Amino acid sequence: MSHQHFIIHKPYGYLSQFVCELKKKKLLGDLHDFPEGTMAIGRLDEESEGLLLLTTDGKMSELVRSKKIEKEYYAQVDGIITDEAIAQLQQGVEIGIRDVKYQTTPCTAFKLETAPEFAPRTRKIRDDRHGPTSWVSITLTEGKNRQVRKMTAAVGFPTLRLFRVRIGAIYLHDLPPGAVIELDSFYLPQQQEEVELL
Repeated sequence: MSHQHFIIHKPYGYLSQFVCELKKKKLLGDLHDFPEGTMAIGRLDEESEGLLLLTTDGKMSELVRSKKIEKEYYAQVDGIITDEAIAQLQQGVEIGIRDVKYQTTPCTAFKLETAPEFAPRTRKIRDDRHGPTSWVSITLTEGKNRQVRKMTAAVGFPTLRLFRVRIGAIYLHDLPPGAVIELDSFYLPQQQEEVELL
């Protein structure tokens, strides 16, 4: 059996699933006519945006979700993030997972000196009068529920907007929100060259 693989730019306000008991929720099936058996590999919460991989291959899903594959996020945070906060993120911070304390593993984190040029969100973040914001890159090999948001909040800089920009060697680049691309396969190992999507 040949499998099908997709990359999408999940827009704000969509759930990373195909079925939901709640009415009026926007689902992945609203973006494209995916074949039967397609599953999202991991999730982005309803408010998060960016790169999401989908496949009909369960083994591929397990590989991508494993700690062997890096996932990089760009987070817009409230305030100008400090070097101290970046160092805390790199070393790991304590967050709550289902009311249980969890220490995140050391990760790669750094401040983005230039704000990424993402399309405006359909719902405004907040008014500029509330103060400055900044952007940080965080690369994880784990994926706890709302982990990046909890990590930035733990160091005093709550996340206002969150994008996943890379999974392994697959990059979001300038893929527009809601766009779907079908690939012959996922080119994931870290040591290989990145996939050019556009």
